[in-house]
Amino acid sequence: MSAQERFTALAQQKLVIVGSGSRKGLGTWDSVREIFTQREMLALLIRRDLKSRYKDSTLGFVWTLVRPLTQLFIYYIVIGKFLAAERGIPDFAIYVFTGLTAYGLLSEIIGGGTASIVGNSGLIKKIYLPREVFPLASVGSALFNFAIQMAIIVLATLALGAFPATTDIVYLFPAFMVLAVYATAFGLLLAAVNVYLRDVQYLVEVLLMLALWASPVVYSWSMVKNILGEGLALDIYTNNPITLGVLGFQRALWLAGQGVAEYPPDLMMRLGVAFVIGVVLLGIFHRVFARLQGNFAQAL
Repeated sequence: MSAQERFTALAQQKLVIVGSGSRKGLGTWDSVREIFTQREMLALLIRRDLKSRYKDSTLGFVWTLVRPLTQLFIYYIVIGKFLAAERGIPDFAIYVFTGLTAYGLLSEIIGGGTASIVGNSGLIKKIYLPREVFPLASVGSALFNFAIQMAIIVLATLALGAFPATTDIVYLFPAFMVLAVYATAFGLLLAAVNVYLRDVQYLVEVLLMLALWASPVVYSWSMVKNILGEGLALDIYTNNPITLGVLGFQRALWLAGQGVAEYPPDLMMRLGVAFVIGVVLLGIFHRVFARLQGNFAQAL
């Protein structure tokens, strides 16, 4: 076939759009369908994130256990023993580790999501993919680590004879959904903003550190209630989605606190309302992400 015949045959082919630098016109469900078509790539990115963390290390994924257990040991000794917090909180180790697991899920998703676009700038500048897959890959790797920590909690409760086989276990699912939805929403938003304002990544690290101590992880909600009293300040603190998520995990998994610990009234309803608000925020923040992502390659 001559060159002219090849050009003629090529001109008769229908134009197929493979990718686009801008997806502003896509709705949320269109974006979901597009991401679903790239699910194999998303799974590949999740595996890559997990492997890259411990690349060339001898222990590999064992380090996934070392960090939370070390954190638990420090809090248990310093807060529980030295500051005597365990005297007012039975099974203090389980209480703390339950809160750390809940907080760690949110922290890892937001922290990893914020840095995901900038960290994958090489791919973004070379090939077309739905940009959402990069923050979502951080969500996937965070869920993997979360599953490992949940397994540790279950084993710990079995070893201590405090397995939470009660009806309060139902609080686990809405608490998980609240933390996951809010973390994904803010992960998407901050991932986009961080492309244009690189200081956001460092600001997020500071805010996440503050969020740990502003949540009832190493102290109880009743302590906050005794200090703030009934009123607007306590409502603001309690209805914080991080606080609600941590309280939901504790009520579901901390058997020693059932019948002893004090929780805010209507905790399940509060979790439900927080989840609905979180879904709305996820939709809004995704639209912001979709509008900002058109110039990612240029900004990177």
